[in-house]
Amino acid sequence: MFPEDAYEAARDAGVLEPGHLEAVRDELSAIRPMKAAFQSQYVRRLEGRHVKRTSNKAELVEQLREDIRDTLAAQECDRAVGLWCGSTEVHGCRRRRAPERGGLPSGARAQRSGHHQLALYAWAHLEEGVPFANCSPNLAVDFPAALELAEARGIPVGGKDLKTGQTLKKTVVAPALRARALGVKGWFSTNILGNRDGMVLDDPESFRSKELTKRGVLDSILDAEAHPELYGELFHKVRIEYYPPRGDAKEGWDNIDLVGWMGYPMQLKLNFLCRDSILAAPLVLDLALLLDLAARSGLSGMQEWMGYFFKHPMAPEGARAENDLFRQLSTLEDTIRALGRA
Repeated sequence: MFPEDAYEAARDAGVLEPGHLEAVRDELSAIRPMKAAFQSQYVRRLEGRHVKRTSNKAELVEQLREDIRDTLAAQECDRAVGLWCGSTEVHGCRRRRAPERGGLPSGARAQRSGHHQLALYAWAHLEEGVPFANCSPNLAVDFPAALELAEARGIPVGGKDLKTGQTLKKTVVAPALRARALGVKGWFSTNILGNRDGMVLDDPESFRSKELTKRGVLDSILDAEAHPELYGELFHKVRIEYYPPRGDAKEGWDNIDLVGWMGYPMQLKLNFLCRDSILAAPLVLDLALLLDLAARSGLSGMQEWMGYFFKHPMAPEGARAENDLFRQLSTLEDTIRALGRA
């Protein structure tokens, strides 16, 4: 949605030191963005300056499909993967019912009718047979028609919302508290960050989408239904504050109110001074390789074994998603070993 080449964008973002950028300046300068399928009502804090102009979503999907084909031809590639790393869309995009089951027909109807929930980039990749993972809290492939299309076309999909900073801590600490049967009365989490992600999340409706993926982690790990005496009264609050002086250097702070033996109160405080993009970039690279591996191995549909990377892992309808980082890592490693033996 911005016209700058990759070098200019990286320089303006201020994540990497100038020396690191200059070492690959020529390569980055050669990467120029295609116009974006962008509508400001979904990301209210940004104004697109490099966007596609069409009358309906069906035309946007066709333009995106053409972009994918043109890129493969220009780069002389036999295959591709797609990873969505865009800004968090407003929560309103989730409120209405998503396109129903039935694969292609329901998706096509959604395009023609301008259905606001149809995730254009995800659908374009599925139509082109390109594996796709959702690294943001957005809808993407989280509706029945998209999952059916992925299964029918033999396309692996994964998501959603990369687990990088504060939520990574939760998926490490919460299993330890559960293992020692320490009760949790409250868990307060706040982030301050000053990058474009922080600016977008300063909109309450965009923050609501992010909040849902961040808050669900503790519920599945601590399992209040199985242990109501330990976690049945858990109060979990999540905040994100936009603070421009920090740039990409994010701070995640947690206060956890614990209950030990004989009801004695304790506290645990965690402070993670991290860098958002530096944490996320290796996950994006790993996912690109693993999506391609999944496709070459003949896997299709939702890839639960990729949950290690995400705040809100995909799971079949009615099933509880696994959020314990260590269990997720075991599943990831076991799957990779199995694919290597196949």
